[in-house]
Amino acid sequence: MNFQAPVSEYMTKQVISVSAEDSLETVKEIFDKYNIHHVPVVRIRQIEGIISKSDLLHFLRGFTHTPESDLLDAARLRNYKAKDLMTTRMAKVESSDRINVALEVFKINRFHALPVVDNGELVGILTTHDIISALVTEDPVKSTL
Repeated sequence: MNFQAPVSEYMTKQVISVSAEDSLETVKEIFDKYNIHHVPVVRIRQIEGIISKSDLLHFLRGFTHTPESDLLDAARLRNYKAKDLMTTRMAKVESSDRINVALEVFKINRFHALPVVDNGELVGILTTHDIISALVTEDPVKSTL
């Protein structure tokens, strides 16, 4: 991995996002349909927050689960909005930042996703999965040169 490469080389560019007014039911459907773990909350391409799958699961069940909780979960998903659960104070990177800057943010903060913002607009998302995928598909001969 070229640690001096820009974040744009590794980030996911086709970002699936929601608005602050979308229901948590919509957020859950996105997690389930696309098998992703982070959904940015945007308003006209401006990032307002981010929701992780862990945030949603903790919101629904905490650390316990009972058969009765399924009915409560469905009601909560319909009645709460993305703005009620999103994290608003998040680290961000720019697409031109070097990947080693993003790795340092991941390491220090134990984040698993960083919104990529250029000129105030969301242009991508960089996740630990993106980094791992890049490392796994890397040509070992090329990386030793």
